[in-house]
Amino acid sequence: MSDAVEAPVILSNEPGSFPRSVLAERHPALIKKVRDAFPYGPEQHRALDALLKQATEGVIEPPGPDAHDRRLWEAWGRDHVGLSWFDVPFLWAESYFYRQLLTAVGYFEAGPWQGIDPFRPFKQAELHTAEADEELTALDRLALGPVEEQTQALLLGSLWGNRADLGFRIAASGGGTDGAAVSGLVADDSALLWSLLPEQGAATLCLVADNAGRELLPDLILIDHLMRHQRVERAVLHVKPYPYYVSDAMTADVIDCLRRLSGARGVAAEVGERLWSAMGTGRITVRSHTFSCAPLPYADMPDDLRQDFADATVTVMKGDLNYRRLVGDRLWPASTPFEERTAYFPGPVAALRTLKSDVIVGLDERTEAALVAEHGQEWRTSGTHALIQARR
Repeated sequence: MSDAVEAPVILSNEPGSFPRSVLAERHPALIKKVRDAFPYGPEQHRALDALLKQATEGVIEPPGPDAHDRRLWEAWGRDHVGLSWFDVPFLWAESYFYRQLLTAVGYFEAGPWQGIDPFRPFKQAELHTAEADEELTALDRLALGPVEEQTQALLLGSLWGNRADLGFRIAASGGGTDGAAVSGLVADDSALLWSLLPEQGAATLCLVADNAGRELLPDLILIDHLMRHQRVERAVLHVKPYPYYVSDAMTADVIDCLRRLSGARGVAAEVGERLWSAMGTGRITVRSHTFSCAPLPYADMPDDLRQDFADATVTVMKGDLNYRRLVGDRLWPASTPFEERTAYFPGPVAALRTLKSDVIVGLDERTEAALVAEHGQEWRTSGTHALIQARR
């Protein structure tokens, strides 16, 4: 970490813990799904089997001598090689697992499987469902309401990802405290976020995307809305440079979403056409950076990425992984101020996050106590609660 901290780093070696279940259960299941999703040959099958055994029973091995990113991972993992996957930081172990999974299926090497996203079938399946049709159709109803209601509904849609239509219904039922309670928000700094993007402004919004598919669609729809109503003049969309964490968005996924919107009907098609045009004129820029797939907190970001965020009026971090990297993947007291944990960030920053891991800051003690009393600790990881946090 870039600063001295005392909160313990999250590991995966505690029996019954959420991080342990990810490494011991979720990762083996994912290997099987990937193995079945493509007609991989014997070489890929052997490599996947070896990764399964190594990640569950063995120790961490370094990248191969010919790996294109060997030097990076040697630096990032110098203290972890030879240790059990369960005894190193959870964030690092997850990140390295996905990097090794890509190696196993031949994603990086010259050959027939180079550049083939092993998670693409899962992303595509989400885009073409009856639920996705309903969510896009909901835009027609939403467009009949006041602009302020649309703005808040689309923010909730982006927050909840593929529960976008739920976000629209919440907004339609009324805002304020009641709406926040219905939507499961444990923190709501949306008013502060909107103050950073005032109407008739000329803001540059930097949005660091999380998942593809039905979770990226509402992000793009929100960007279009903010541009159309002159809260944002220019948007920079950061995506991953290669497949990561199953469904994380890449440039190809952005294009898939634009085609999905443009091929729909009504308001969704209009949104798709405007977004396509905005990319063509440079009002929307898509960027990817190697650090987006690094097993490190944003406190350790390189200078060029820091400058990108500094140039933005506000940076919005989407999703659970970005939140973990933003505040640090440690067991902070929940009452640790969000402002304190993001003080290093080079400009105003906001987080839109559905809770799917143990990390959380910025809660008042009464809120945390009420959540624990009602849900135990599961509220932190179940995806049933969410937050909007921001600082100037």
